[in-house]
Amino acid sequence: MLPSFLARDRIVAGPGFNRWLIPPAALAVHLCIGQVYATSVYKSALTAHFDSSLTAIGFIFSIAIVMLGLSAALFGTWVDRNGPRAAMAASATFWVSGFLVAALGISLDQLWLVYVGYGVIGGIGLGIGYISPVSTLIKWFPDRPGLATGMAIMGFGGGALIASPLSGRLMALYDSSYDPTDATTVPSGQAVALLFVTLAVIYAVFMSFGAATIRVPAEGWTPDGWDPSEVKKQKMVTTNSVSASNAVKTPQFWLLWIVLFCNVTAGIGILEQASPMIQDFFREGETSTVAAAAAAGFVGLLSIFNMAGRFVWSSTSDVIGRKPIYMVYLGVGVALYLVLALFGSTSTVVFVITAAVIISFYGGGFATIPAYLRDLFGTYQVGAIHGRLLTAWSAAGVAGPLIVNAFLDARGTPGALVAADYRPALLTMVGVLVVGFVANLLVRSVNAKFHEPVTDPASKTEGARA
Repeated sequence: MLPSFLARDRIVAGPGFNRWLIPPAALAVHLCIGQVYATSVYKSALTAHFDSSLTAIGFIFSIAIVMLGLSAALFGTWVDRNGPRAAMAASATFWVSGFLVAALGISLDQLWLVYVGYGVIGGIGLGIGYISPVSTLIKWFPDRPGLATGMAIMGFGGGALIASPLSGRLMALYDSSYDPTDATTVPSGQAVALLFVTLAVIYAVFMSFGAATIRVPAEGWTPDGWDPSEVKKQKMVTTNSVSASNAVKTPQFWLLWIVLFCNVTAGIGILEQASPMIQDFFREGETSTVAAAAAAGFVGLLSIFNMAGRFVWSSTSDVIGRKPIYMVYLGVGVALYLVLALFGSTSTVVFVITAAVIISFYGGGFATIPAYLRDLFGTYQVGAIHGRLLTAWSAAGVAGPLIVNAFLDARGTPGALVAADYRPALLTMVGVLVVGFVANLLVRSVNAKFHEPVTDPASKTEGARA
């Protein structure tokens, strides 16, 4: 049983409630859990502290992403049933606890505790927190679902923009020998442990704010001036409902699973190797013409495009449609990967612009997929369906790095390669995107046999609202 203050009926908005108060609540959660993209800030410190390999430390991030997908799939129906406040509170509890357990593991020199803390426990918080505000925003913005999901998921992409510099400053505060502007210095493990405790406190406050301020619309609420009947006139946008259990039986669900998997796999191919990649592409002999500081700036630029793409492209999908926007992500993505593979080393401007647009498609794909699901399956259990679909992210989080690293390991060590060494990996990603493009072309409206009975009264609809 949930405490009464977390119950769904306690957060139904009253008449006149301003729906624009909901995005800040969603952002409060997503900006916090988006910290997962900032793990590279203390990766070297943990490698030195545990006297371990980068692969072993990188496994922390991999576990967290796998658990994100699994927990989103497992708890998606629970999130829809109990509402966003309960889900956000649960997410905060797991996410904050994960940091504290990981800090304990660092202090005790027990890497397995970091795996359990940040990876498993924190990963569960990631999954629940990622899906908890999304279906709520879709219900508040039925007229602009792409904009709604873009606002929330933009925060997840931007979380690292805040966490990275903040983490550097905090670790410098806790370890006087560390200078975040000097790549030759590495913070101590104790500094990372104190960082984790500090982040746990900060994130507990902000995620609690999100949980306290979130609201769900009353049954039958619609935005002023919006006519729900207009939805029926839009191609591939349904006013019917499909349950999560039925959704996974449809070909549309699995086609979108392939679409998301391919888009994420290709994007991670650039994200994971961004800094050494740009240095290797512009190498003269054993020296790169791109300085380490410039490479770090490139990574920051990609983060900005990752975040901006989540908002800009998902909002654009409200105008041109979800299927067409994925044709852009995947089809134009093929062309851009070919440019990067064949001509990327000819100019830093070409390289940076091409990579930045690719990453904007990567972010846009995440933000648009909930609206795509809403179009095909309705709002009934869209949170639970979204959670199940995020297993594609978990799979891509493993497959993407494996594909890229396998090619690069055969050539040498990133940071000491040349542009040609990246070409096989980049061309492989072209093939991955082609598969996703074909899967998107095959998406059609869901067969009526999977729809929920239209005679069902408010009990079923309201029972699944989030």
